[in-house]
Amino acid sequence: MVGLIVKRFMQMILLLVGVSIIVFLSMHLAPGDPALIIAGPEATQESVEQIRENLGLNDPIYVQYWSYITGVLQGDFGYSYQTSQDVGHALLIRFPNTVKLAIASVFVATILGVAMGVISALKQNTWADYTSTTVALAGVSIPNFWLGAVLILVFSVSLQWLPVGGMNAPWYTLQGLKELILPAITLGTASAAMIARMTRSAMLEVISSDYIRTARAKGIKEKYVIMLHCFRNAMIPVITLVGLNFGFLLGGTVIVEQVFAINGVGRLMINAISQRDFPMVQGGVLIIAALFVFVNLIVDILYILIDPRITYE
Repeated sequence: MVGLIVKRFMQMILLLVGVSIIVFLSMHLAPGDPALIIAGPEATQESVEQIRENLGLNDPIYVQYWSYITGVLQGDFGYSYQTSQDVGHALLIRFPNTVKLAIASVFVATILGVAMGVISALKQNTWADYTSTTVALAGVSIPNFWLGAVLILVFSVSLQWLPVGGMNAPWYTLQGLKELILPAITLGTASAAMIARMTRSAMLEVISSDYIRTARAKGIKEKYVIMLHCFRNAMIPVITLVGLNFGFLLGGTVIVEQVFAINGVGRLMINAISQRDFPMVQGGVLIIAALFVFVNLIVDILYILIDPRITYE
């Protein structure tokens, strides 16, 4: 187990270096001049050149990258081109909201998806199976921004049960949980649908296995056959999908944060991209990539805990 963690940690470092290079190059090679945006349309060429010099944009790109990455290794993500705010501090303020939203969405997606998938598999070719399949298809098809707007209209404007937006209260308070419900459902619906389809497929494959027929032939109660044999073995591909979906949900927070006016990393990065704020975009992508890789490390560990036969030797 320790060897696995060390190996994955080394891979994580290499992956993050690769991500930093790709993001750095894509931001610097894309059209648009941050110095021109900062200076404004009425600025003279001399003013623009002075800003470029102050920001170090006139240096060769490899010099700029080396300066940036050495700063990151020391915990310095630089300063925003637009606000002069420390990037690390700006991300630290907004990162908890994005993480809370992503975790709540994973929870919603996993609970709903696994429940629908198990029911669909156990009630194959019945009205329950058809209903679950239809709901899953609808969940994949509905855009996040449309679903979020409908939920706000119904539960916030009409019924006034839940807040319209924002995420200011601690998650463990009643108000904090209320603020999480609608964004989490909005973001987790599509993932729940995919998890449901994967769970159904995995459960049907396991149920038709020889050892399940043997367990039933021995007279083991059906609930124990389902929980101890079918469900546990069917969860391995589902856990893989949940881990991958966590990265998808982190990216999806961009839209949901805009719809529900949540002060998170996604919303911050949208503004930074439009303003060509290189340090803010690079810092945000690195933070999200690091969290995604860490979650996949946890998924690898869960494989071993669920099925000890799995090794990474």
